Amino acid sequence: MVALKTFKKGGVHPADNKFSADKPFVKAPLPKMAIIHVTQHLGAPAKVLVKKGDKVKTGQLIAEASGFISANIHSSVTGKVMKIDNAIDASGYKKTAIFIRTDKEEVWEDGIDTSEDLVKDIPYSPQEIVEKVKKAGVVGMGGATFPTNVKLTPPPGKKAEYLIINGVECEPYLTVDHRTMLEKGHELMVGTKILMKALGVNQAIIGIENNKPDAIEYLTKISKEYEGISIQPLKMKYPQGGEKQLINAILGREVPSGGLPIDVGAVVQNVGTTVAVYKAVQKNMPLIERTVTVSGTNFSNPSNYIVRIGTPIKDLVEFAGGVPENTGKIIAGGPMTGKALSSLDAPIQKGTSGVIFFPDEAAHRKPYQDCIRCAKCVSVCPSGLEPYLLMTVTEKQMYDVARKNHITDCIECGSCSFICPTYRPLLDYIRLGKKTVMDQIRAERAQKQKK
Repeated sequence: MVALKTFKKGGVHPADNKFSADKPFVKAPLPKMAIIHVTQHLGAPAKVLVKKGDKVKTGQLIAEASGFISANIHSSVTGKVMKIDNAIDASGYKKTAIFIRTDKEEVWEDGIDTSEDLVKDIPYSPQEIVEKVKKAGVVGMGGATFPTNVKLTPPPGKKAEYLIINGVECEPYLTVDHRTMLEKGHELMVGTKILMKALGVNQAIIGIENNKPDAIEYLTKISKEYEGISIQPLKMKYPQGGEKQLINAILGREVPSGGLPIDVGAVVQNVGTTVAVYKAVQKNMPLIERTVTVSGTNFSNPSNYIVRIGTPIKDLVEFAGGVPENTGKIIAGGPMTGKALSSLDAPIQKGTSGVIFFPDEAAHRKPYQDCIRCAKCVSVCPSGLEPYLLMTVTEKQMYDVARKNHITDCIECGSCSFICPTYRPLLDYIRLGKKTVMDQIRAERAQKQKK
Protein backbone atom coordinates (compact mmCIF):
# COMPACT_ATOMS: atom_id res chain seq x y z
CA MET A 1 0.00 0.00 0.00
CA VAL A 2 1.35 3.44 -0.99
CA ALA A 3 1.77 5.82 1.97
CA LEU A 4 -0.54 8.83 1.83
CA LYS A 5 1.10 12.18 1.24
CA THR A 6 1.27 14.91 3.88
CA PHE A 7 3.41 17.93 4.76
CA LYS A 8 6.77 17.40 6.46
CA LYS A 9 6.99 19.95 9.30
CA GLY A 10 4.90 19.72 12.44
CA GLY A 11 1.15 19.26 12.62
CA VAL A 12 -1.34 17.93 15.18
CA HIS A 13 -4.33 15.58 15.25
CA PRO A 14 -7.36 17.21 16.91
CA ALA A 15 -10.57 15.18 17.14
CA ASP A 16 -12.42 15.26 13.81
CA ASN A 17 -15.98 15.79 15.10
CA LYS A 18 -17.40 15.88 11.56
CA PHE A 19 -20.93 15.35 12.85
CA SER A 20 -22.60 16.94 9.82
CA ALA A 21 -20.62 15.18 7.07
CA ASP A 22 -23.66 13.22 5.88
CA LYS A 23 -26.09 16.16 5.98
CA PRO A 24 -26.93 17.64 2.53
CA PHE A 25 -27.18 21.41 2.15
CA VAL A 26 -30.40 23.10 3.27
CA LYS A 27 -31.29 26.61 2.07
CA ALA A 28 -31.70 28.99 4.99
CA PRO A 29 -34.55 31.54 4.80
CA LEU A 30 -33.84 35.04 3.55
CA PRO A 31 -33.20 37.48 6.39
CA LYS A 32 -35.82 40.14 7.19
CA MET A 33 -32.93 42.60 7.44
CA ALA A 34 -29.63 41.95 5.67
CA ILE A 35 -26.58 43.54 7.32
CA ILE A 36 -23.87 43.65 4.66
CA HIS A 37 -20.44 44.88 5.73
CA VAL A 38 -18.21 46.67 3.23
CA THR A 39 -15.14 44.93 4.69
CA GLN A 40 -15.52 41.20 4.07
CA HIS A 41 -12.12 40.66 2.52
CA LEU A 42 -8.44 41.30 3.01
CA GLY A 43 -7.41 44.75 1.85
CA ALA A 44 -9.17 48.07 1.55
CA PRO A 45 -12.88 48.43 2.44
CA ALA A 46 -15.26 48.70 -0.51
CA LYS A 47 -16.67 52.15 -1.31
CA VAL A 48 -20.43 52.45 -0.65
CA LEU A 49 -22.45 53.19 -3.82
CA VAL A 50 -25.98 53.36 -2.34
CA LYS A 51 -27.75 55.65 0.09
CA LYS A 52 -30.61 55.46 2.56
CA GLY A 53 -33.94 54.99 0.79
CA ASP A 54 -32.51 53.33 -2.34
CA LYS A 55 -34.26 50.25 -3.72
CA VAL A 56 -31.85 47.44 -4.63
CA LYS A 57 -32.15 44.15 -6.51
CA THR A 58 -30.59 40.83 -5.54
CA GLY A 59 -27.09 40.74 -7.02
CA GLN A 60 -26.83 44.52 -7.46
CA LEU A 61 -23.44 46.14 -6.80
CA ILE A 62 -23.77 48.20 -3.60
CA ALA A 63 -20.12 48.80 -2.70
CA GLU A 64 -17.18 48.94 -5.10
CA ALA A 65 -13.60 47.69 -4.62
CA SER A 66 -11.44 50.66 -3.67
CA GLY A 67 -7.97 49.32 -4.46
CA PHE A 68 -5.98 46.52 -6.09
CA ILE A 69 -6.50 44.36 -2.98
CA SER A 70 -10.20 44.93 -2.32
CA ALA A 71 -13.47 43.32 -3.43
CA ASN A 72 -16.89 44.31 -4.73
CA ILE A 73 -19.90 43.86 -2.45
CA HIS A 74 -23.37 43.01 -3.79
CA SER A 75 -26.83 43.01 -2.29
CA SER A 76 -27.86 39.51 -1.25
CA VAL A 77 -31.56 40.45 -1.14
CA THR A 78 -34.14 42.60 -2.90
CA GLY A 79 -35.25 45.48 -0.73
CA LYS A 80 -34.80 48.99 0.59
CA VAL A 81 -31.62 50.48 2.06
CA MET A 82 -32.69 51.49 5.57
CA LYS A 83 -29.39 52.96 6.72
CA ILE A 84 -25.63 52.87 6.39
CA ASP A 85 -24.21 52.52 9.87
CA ASN A 86 -21.70 50.68 12.01
CA ALA A 87 -22.59 47.09 12.88
CA ILE A 88 -20.78 44.43 14.87
CA ASP A 89 -19.09 41.64 12.93
CA ALA A 90 -17.59 38.29 13.97
CA SER A 91 -14.44 40.03 15.22
CA GLY A 92 -16.49 41.85 17.86
CA TYR A 93 -15.78 45.27 16.37
CA LYS A 94 -18.29 47.61 14.78
CA LYS A 95 -17.64 48.31 11.10
CA THR A 96 -19.46 50.06 8.26
CA ALA A 97 -22.43 48.07 6.95
CA ILE A 98 -25.40 48.54 4.63
CA PHE A 99 -28.75 47.60 6.21
CA ILE A 100 -31.32 46.35 3.67
CA ARG A 101 -34.91 45.50 4.60
CA THR A 102 -35.96 42.54 2.48
CA ASP A 103 -39.02 42.71 0.19
CA LYS A 104 -41.43 39.79 -0.08
CA GLU A 105 -40.81 39.43 -3.81
CA GLU A 106 -37.27 38.83 -5.04
CA VAL A 107 -36.06 40.62 -8.18
CA TRP A 108 -32.65 39.72 -9.61
CA GLU A 109 -30.21 42.09 -11.25
CA ASP A 110 -30.28 41.82 -15.05
CA GLY A 111 -27.94 39.27 -16.65
CA ILE A 112 -27.69 36.83 -13.73
CA ASP A 113 -28.50 33.21 -14.56
CA THR A 114 -30.20 31.63 -11.53
CA SER A 115 -30.76 28.22 -13.17
CA GLU A 116 -29.05 25.02 -12.00
CA ASP A 117 -28.11 24.07 -15.59
CA LEU A 118 -24.45 23.05 -15.91
CA VAL A 119 -22.48 25.19 -18.40
CA LYS A 120 -19.25 23.49 -19.49
CA ASP A 121 -18.10 25.61 -22.45
CA ILE A 122 -15.60 28.34 -21.47
CA PRO A 123 -15.47 30.87 -24.33
CA TYR A 124 -13.66 33.57 -22.34
CA SER A 125 -10.04 34.71 -22.49
CA PRO A 126 -7.89 34.63 -19.32
CA GLN A 127 -8.30 38.41 -19.00
CA GLU A 128 -12.09 38.15 -19.33
CA ILE A 129 -12.18 35.44 -16.66
CA VAL A 130 -10.19 37.56 -14.22
CA GLU A 131 -12.47 40.53 -14.88
CA LYS A 132 -15.63 38.47 -14.32
CA VAL A 133 -14.23 37.09 -11.04
CA LYS A 134 -13.33 40.60 -9.93
CA LYS A 135 -16.73 41.98 -10.90
CA ALA A 136 -18.47 39.23 -8.89
CA GLY A 137 -16.53 40.03 -5.71
CA VAL A 138 -15.19 36.48 -5.29
CA VAL A 139 -12.78 36.02 -2.39
CA GLY A 140 -11.16 33.03 -0.67
CA MET A 141 -13.97 31.02 0.93
CA GLY A 142 -11.73 28.97 3.18
CA GLY A 143 -11.53 31.83 5.65
CA ALA A 144 -8.64 33.95 4.35
CA THR A 145 -10.94 36.09 2.11
CA PHE A 146 -8.10 37.17 -0.18
CA PRO A 147 -9.56 38.63 -3.41
CA THR A 148 -9.49 35.81 -5.97
CA ASN A 149 -8.83 38.01 -9.00
CA VAL A 150 -5.53 39.11 -7.40
CA LYS A 151 -4.45 35.48 -7.01
CA LEU A 152 -5.18 35.01 -10.70
CA THR A 153 -2.85 37.90 -11.57
CA PRO A 154 0.70 36.71 -10.75
CA PRO A 155 3.33 39.46 -10.44
CA PRO A 156 5.67 40.08 -13.40
CA GLY A 157 8.24 37.32 -13.77
CA LYS A 158 6.15 34.74 -11.87
CA LYS A 159 4.46 31.84 -13.65
CA ALA A 160 2.09 29.23 -12.30
CA GLU A 161 2.85 25.58 -13.13
CA TYR A 162 0.20 23.90 -11.01
CA LEU A 163 -3.26 24.77 -9.76
CA ILE A 164 -4.05 23.10 -6.44
CA ILE A 165 -7.68 22.90 -5.32
CA ASN A 166 -7.97 22.71 -1.54
CA GLY A 167 -10.52 20.10 -0.50
CA VAL A 168 -8.70 19.27 2.73
CA GLU A 169 -11.07 20.91 5.26
CA CYS A 170 -8.85 19.88 8.18
CA GLU A 171 -10.61 22.07 10.78
CA PRO A 172 -12.72 19.99 13.22
CA TYR A 173 -16.53 20.17 12.84
CA LEU A 174 -16.57 21.96 9.45
CA THR A 175 -18.06 19.96 6.56
CA VAL A 176 -19.13 22.49 3.92
CA ASP A 177 -16.23 21.73 1.58
CA HIS A 178 -16.95 18.01 1.92
CA ARG A 179 -20.61 18.54 0.99
CA THR A 180 -19.63 20.89 -1.86
CA MET A 181 -17.45 18.19 -3.41
CA LEU A 182 -20.31 15.69 -3.19
CA GLU A 183 -23.17 17.97 -4.25
CA LYS A 184 -21.44 20.38 -6.65
CA GLY A 185 -18.82 18.08 -8.18
CA HIS A 186 -19.32 19.07 -11.82
CA GLU A 187 -19.49 22.79 -11.00
CA LEU A 188 -16.22 22.29 -9.10
CA MET A 189 -14.64 20.60 -12.13
CA VAL A 190 -15.73 23.33 -14.55
CA GLY A 191 -14.60 25.97 -12.05
CA THR A 192 -11.22 24.25 -11.93
CA LYS A 193 -10.96 24.32 -15.74
CA ILE A 194 -11.83 28.04 -15.66
CA LEU A 195 -9.03 28.70 -13.15
CA MET A 196 -6.62 26.60 -15.23
CA LYS A 197 -7.42 28.69 -18.30
CA ALA A 198 -7.02 31.95 -16.38
CA LEU A 199 -3.60 30.88 -15.08
CA GLY A 200 -2.42 29.20 -18.27
CA VAL A 201 -1.68 25.87 -16.57
CA ASN A 202 -2.49 22.37 -17.84
CA GLN A 203 -2.36 20.51 -14.53
CA ALA A 204 -4.72 20.81 -11.58
CA ILE A 205 -4.66 18.65 -8.46
CA ILE A 206 -7.53 18.42 -5.98
CA GLY A 207 -6.17 17.52 -2.54
CA ILE A 208 -8.59 15.71 -0.19
CA GLU A 209 -7.87 14.19 3.22
CA ASN A 210 -8.70 10.49 3.47
CA ASN A 211 -11.46 11.02 6.04
CA LYS A 212 -13.64 11.89 3.03
CA PRO A 213 -13.53 8.61 1.04
CA ASP A 214 -16.88 9.29 -0.64
CA ALA A 215 -15.63 12.63 -2.01
CA ILE A 216 -12.37 11.04 -3.18
CA GLU A 217 -14.26 8.26 -4.95
CA TYR A 218 -16.84 10.55 -6.56
CA LEU A 219 -14.41 13.20 -7.80
CA THR A 220 -11.97 10.55 -9.07
CA LYS A 221 -14.82 9.11 -11.13
CA ILE A 222 -16.04 12.36 -12.68
CA SER A 223 -12.55 13.86 -13.13
CA LYS A 224 -12.07 11.47 -16.05
CA GLU A 225 -14.38 13.76 -18.03
CA TYR A 226 -12.08 16.76 -17.42
CA GLU A 227 -8.60 16.65 -18.94
CA GLY A 228 -5.71 17.71 -16.72
CA ILE A 229 -7.51 17.34 -13.36
CA SER A 230 -6.39 14.67 -10.89
CA ILE A 231 -7.36 13.78 -7.32
CA GLN A 232 -4.74 13.41 -4.57
CA PRO A 233 -5.80 11.62 -1.35
CA LEU A 234 -3.90 12.93 1.68
CA LYS A 235 -3.11 11.70 5.16
CA MET A 236 -5.16 13.39 7.89
CA LYS A 237 -3.09 16.05 9.65
CA TYR A 238 -3.87 19.58 10.78
CA PRO A 239 -3.20 22.24 9.38
CA GLN A 240 -2.91 20.58 5.97
CA GLY A 241 -5.41 23.09 4.58
CA GLY A 242 -2.81 25.87 4.91
CA GLU A 243 -1.54 26.85 1.47
CA LYS A 244 2.13 26.26 2.20
CA GLN A 245 1.43 22.93 3.92
CA LEU A 246 -0.79 21.73 1.06
CA ILE A 247 1.83 22.66 -1.54
CA ASN A 248 4.46 20.78 0.45
CA ALA A 249 2.19 17.74 0.80
CA ILE A 250 1.22 17.53 -2.87
CA LEU A 251 4.24 18.89 -4.75
CA GLY A 252 7.01 18.38 -2.19
CA ARG A 253 7.99 22.03 -2.66
CA GLU A 254 8.58 24.43 0.22
CA VAL A 255 7.48 28.06 0.00
CA PRO A 256 10.42 30.17 1.28
CA SER A 257 10.18 32.35 4.36
CA GLY A 258 8.31 35.50 3.45
CA GLY A 259 7.40 34.00 0.09
CA LEU A 260 4.17 33.19 -1.71
CA PRO A 261 2.87 29.99 -3.37
CA ILE A 262 3.56 31.50 -6.80
CA ASP A 263 7.27 31.56 -5.86
CA VAL A 264 7.26 27.76 -6.22
CA GLY A 265 4.95 27.74 -9.24
CA ALA A 266 1.68 27.03 -7.45
CA VAL A 267 -1.69 28.73 -6.99
CA VAL A 268 -4.10 27.34 -4.38
CA GLN A 269 -7.88 27.82 -4.38
CA ASN A 270 -10.48 26.46 -1.96
CA VAL A 271 -13.25 24.23 -3.37
CA GLY A 272 -15.94 26.73 -2.31
CA THR A 273 -14.03 29.53 -4.03
CA THR A 274 -13.74 27.39 -7.17
CA VAL A 275 -17.51 26.85 -7.31
CA ALA A 276 -18.01 30.60 -6.75
CA VAL A 277 -15.67 31.21 -9.72
CA TYR A 278 -17.80 28.83 -11.83
CA LYS A 279 -20.93 30.81 -10.91
CA ALA A 280 -19.26 34.17 -11.53
CA VAL A 281 -17.91 33.26 -14.97
CA GLN A 282 -20.64 30.96 -16.33
CA LYS A 283 -23.69 32.48 -14.61
CA ASN A 284 -22.69 36.12 -13.94
CA MET A 285 -23.57 35.34 -10.31
CA PRO A 286 -21.89 37.59 -7.73
CA LEU A 287 -20.83 36.20 -4.36
CA ILE A 288 -24.02 36.79 -2.37
CA GLU A 289 -24.35 33.48 -0.51
CA ARG A 290 -22.11 30.88 1.05
CA THR A 291 -22.23 27.49 2.74
CA VAL A 292 -22.07 27.29 6.54
CA THR A 293 -21.80 24.36 8.97
CA VAL A 294 -23.76 24.70 12.22
CA SER A 295 -22.51 22.09 14.68
CA GLY A 296 -21.12 21.28 18.12
CA THR A 297 -20.72 18.42 20.59
CA ASN A 298 -23.80 19.63 22.46
CA PHE A 299 -25.86 20.47 19.36
CA SER A 300 -28.68 18.07 18.47
CA ASN A 301 -28.96 18.83 14.76
CA PRO A 302 -25.53 19.41 13.15
CA SER A 303 -26.19 20.47 9.54
CA ASN A 304 -24.94 22.39 6.52
CA TYR A 305 -26.73 25.43 5.14
CA ILE A 306 -26.69 27.71 2.11
CA VAL A 307 -26.99 31.19 3.58
CA ARG A 308 -27.26 34.65 2.04
CA ILE A 309 -24.48 37.05 3.00
CA GLY A 310 -25.72 39.51 5.60
CA THR A 311 -28.04 37.07 7.38
CA PRO A 312 -27.73 37.68 11.15
CA ILE A 313 -26.14 34.64 12.78
CA LYS A 314 -28.97 34.58 15.34
CA ASP A 315 -31.46 34.01 12.48
CA LEU A 316 -29.45 31.07 11.13
CA VAL A 317 -29.03 29.58 14.62
CA GLU A 318 -32.76 29.89 15.28
CA PHE A 319 -33.54 28.14 11.97
CA ALA A 320 -31.01 25.41 12.81
CA GLY A 321 -32.64 24.63 16.16
CA GLY A 322 -31.52 27.33 18.57
CA VAL A 323 -28.64 27.67 21.02
CA PRO A 324 -28.23 24.57 23.25
CA GLU A 325 -28.96 25.26 26.92
CA ASN A 326 -25.48 24.55 28.31
CA THR A 327 -23.57 26.52 25.65
CA GLY A 328 -20.59 28.42 27.02
CA LYS A 329 -19.06 29.67 23.77
CA ILE A 330 -20.06 30.09 20.13
CA ILE A 331 -17.35 30.29 17.48
CA ALA A 332 -17.55 31.72 13.97
CA GLY A 333 -15.43 29.46 11.78
CA GLY A 334 -13.58 26.40 13.02
CA PRO A 335 -12.42 25.83 16.61
CA MET A 336 -8.71 26.09 15.76
CA THR A 337 -8.71 29.37 13.82
CA GLY A 338 -12.20 30.80 14.33
CA LYS A 339 -13.24 33.61 16.66
CA ALA A 340 -15.53 33.47 19.67
CA LEU A 341 -18.64 35.52 18.99
CA SER A 342 -19.47 38.34 21.38
CA SER A 343 -22.92 38.75 19.82
CA LEU A 344 -25.19 36.68 17.57
CA ASP A 345 -26.25 39.94 15.93
CA ALA A 346 -23.12 39.64 13.77
CA PRO A 347 -24.04 38.63 10.20
CA ILE A 348 -22.79 35.83 7.98
CA GLN A 349 -19.94 37.16 5.83
CA LYS A 350 -18.03 35.84 2.84
CA GLY A 351 -15.50 34.18 5.15
CA THR A 352 -17.94 32.58 7.64
CA SER A 353 -17.54 28.83 7.21
CA GLY A 354 -19.16 27.65 10.44
CA VAL A 355 -21.03 28.42 13.64
CA ILE A 356 -19.80 26.01 16.31
CA PHE A 357 -21.24 25.58 19.82
CA PHE A 358 -19.11 24.60 22.80
CA PRO A 359 -20.65 23.37 26.06
CA ASP A 360 -19.86 25.37 29.17
CA GLU A 361 -17.38 22.83 30.54
CA ALA A 362 -15.29 23.03 27.35
CA ALA A 363 -15.57 26.77 26.85
CA HIS A 364 -13.19 28.05 29.52
CA ARG A 365 -9.44 28.17 29.38
CA LYS A 366 -7.43 26.53 32.12
CA PRO A 367 -5.05 28.79 34.08
CA TYR A 368 -1.70 28.78 32.34
CA GLN A 369 1.58 28.02 34.03
CA ASP A 370 5.25 28.69 33.43
CA CYS A 371 6.83 27.20 30.33
CA ILE A 372 8.49 23.85 31.15
CA ARG A 373 10.75 23.92 28.05
CA CYS A 374 9.26 20.70 26.65
CA ALA A 375 9.53 22.04 23.06
CA LYS A 376 6.23 20.43 22.02
CA CYS A 377 5.16 23.74 20.47
CA VAL A 378 8.33 23.72 18.36
CA SER A 379 7.79 20.14 17.20
CA VAL A 380 4.22 20.79 15.97
CA CYS A 381 4.76 24.22 14.34
CA PRO A 382 4.18 23.73 10.59
CA SER A 383 6.18 26.88 9.85
CA GLY A 384 9.28 25.71 11.72
CA LEU A 385 9.08 28.51 14.31
CA GLU A 386 9.76 28.61 18.06
CA PRO A 387 6.38 29.62 19.53
CA TYR A 388 7.60 29.69 23.15
CA LEU A 389 10.25 32.26 22.18
CA LEU A 390 7.88 34.37 20.08
CA MET A 391 5.40 34.56 22.97
CA THR A 392 8.13 35.58 25.42
CA VAL A 393 9.61 38.33 23.26
CA THR A 394 6.13 39.67 22.48
CA GLU A 395 5.34 39.80 26.21
CA LYS A 396 8.54 41.80 26.69
CA GLN A 397 7.77 43.98 23.60
CA MET A 398 11.04 42.87 21.99
CA TYR A 399 9.58 43.14 18.51
CA ASP A 400 12.97 43.34 16.79
CA VAL A 401 13.78 39.86 18.13
CA ALA A 402 10.34 38.61 17.07
CA ARG A 403 10.96 39.93 13.56
CA LYS A 404 14.41 38.31 13.34
CA ASN A 405 12.80 35.02 14.34
CA HIS A 406 10.29 35.19 11.46
CA ILE A 407 7.11 35.88 13.45
CA THR A 408 5.40 36.98 10.22
CA ASP A 409 5.71 33.40 8.91
CA CYS A 410 3.18 32.25 11.54
CA ILE A 411 0.00 31.00 9.82
CA GLU A 412 -1.98 31.31 13.09
CA CYS A 413 -3.12 27.68 12.99
CA GLY A 414 -3.16 27.31 16.79
CA SER A 415 -1.23 24.01 16.84
CA CYS A 416 1.15 25.39 19.48
CA SER A 417 -1.64 26.39 21.88
CA PHE A 418 -3.41 23.09 21.22
CA ILE A 419 -0.40 20.98 22.24
CA CYS A 420 0.97 23.06 25.15
CA PRO A 421 0.79 21.00 28.41
CA THR A 422 0.85 24.17 30.53
CA TYR A 423 -2.00 25.85 28.60
CA ARG A 424 0.03 28.91 27.65
CA PRO A 425 -1.80 31.35 25.29
CA LEU A 426 0.95 31.10 22.70
CA LEU A 427 -1.13 32.00 19.67
CA ASP A 428 -2.73 35.03 21.36
CA TYR A 429 0.65 36.61 22.02
CA ILE A 430 2.08 35.59 18.65
CA ARG A 431 -0.89 37.20 16.87
CA LEU A 432 -0.25 40.40 18.82
CA GLY A 433 3.45 40.34 18.02
CA LYS A 434 2.86 39.48 14.36
CA LYS A 435 0.40 42.36 13.93
CA THR A 436 2.81 44.80 15.57
CA VAL A 437 5.72 43.69 13.39
CA MET A 438 3.62 43.82 10.21
CA ASP A 439 2.46 47.34 11.13
CA GLN A 440 6.12 48.31 11.53
CA ILE A 441 7.01 46.81 8.14
CA ARG A 442 4.13 48.67 6.44
CA ALA A 443 5.20 51.93 8.07
CA GLU A 444 8.77 51.43 6.87
CA ARG A 445 7.58 50.77 3.31
CA ALA A 446 5.41 53.86 3.35
CA GLN A 447 8.36 55.92 4.59
CA LYS A 448 10.57 54.59 1.78
CA GLN A 449 7.91 55.44 -0.83
CA LYS A 450 7.82 59.03 0.42
CA LYS A 451 11.57 59.30 -0.15
